[in-house]
Amino acid sequence: FALLVAVRRGLYACGLLRSIRLPVPVVVVGNLTVGGSGKTPVVDWLAGVLRVAGHHPGIVSRGHGGTASAQGGLALVPADGDPGRYGDEPVLLARLTACPLVVGQDRPAAARALLRLHPECDVLIADDGMQHYHLARDLEIAVVDAATLGNRLLLPAGPLREPLARLAEVDLVLAHGELDAELRAAIGGVPVFPMRLFGEEVVALADPACRLPLAALRGRRVHAVAGIGRPQRFFDQLAAAGLEVVAHAFPDHHRFVAADLVFGDASPILMTAKDAVKCRAFAPADCWEYPVRAQIGSGAAERILEKLEDGRTSA
Repeated sequence: FALLVAVRRGLYACGLLRSIRLPVPVVVVGNLTVGGSGKTPVVDWLAGVLRVAGHHPGIVSRGHGGTASAQGGLALVPADGDPGRYGDEPVLLARLTACPLVVGQDRPAAARALLRLHPECDVLIADDGMQHYHLARDLEIAVVDAATLGNRLLLPAGPLREPLARLAEVDLVLAHGELDAELRAAIGGVPVFPMRLFGEEVVALADPACRLPLAALRGRRVHAVAGIGRPQRFFDQLAAAGLEVVAHAFPDHHRFVAADLVFGDASPILMTAKDAVKCRAFAPADCWEYPVRAQIGSGAAERILEKLEDGRTSA
């Protein structure tokens, strides 16, 4: 696998494989591992940063787990779209960001379709796009969580899609948790900004207008449901808030059915936002979403905007 990765990158570097450059800047948000680092909240945060700065961002995504992008299809994702058709993360991002979002396995084709449908977009965010070299990028953001790196070996022996040394080539690193000496050495001189995921309330799936402070559930027994890359992080967040957590971990991108939420007692059910978009139609009454946002260290937004402006000036 390491050899295949190196050969593929070499083919792009020497021009035998061509990266497609778009008429607008492209910002890639990605990581080295298979899921679980917190990219979705980072894309949401980045879209907000760009919008506040006066930009009109759009998002392209593979649409993993959805049928719309299968066999090379492209689709514009509505905020109330079916996760089974578009993928759970794209539907969640469309709802959170209110940005135009197109899914497709061919990233350049998806980006071109988005710009045709929404010509007002002046910058594109490529969700989970670090390894998709067919789409040229102007800025790369790597999200790193040491807890997801496992044995730090490449697939299939470990969880890495590229070697740790790849981190030295990105424009900035967002570090979720502490970085050890090996990671710091791999990152080299690339700027590192801390990040954390936080949330203060839960939202009823049956009625999004019904909200409770998470603290209101302190001391109560709850069923915690998570079909994400790193479910333990979700369980730990709830336990740290003082809840008595009964954990129910499902595979990442799990296609939930009503029976998955039957636990035989009346305790409240809490789940991640990514899972809530798939369960809203059949969730029981006492079922709550725990939405989280990315809190990024000071200076990260400014660096991203400066890099984009520098690229536009040099162009």
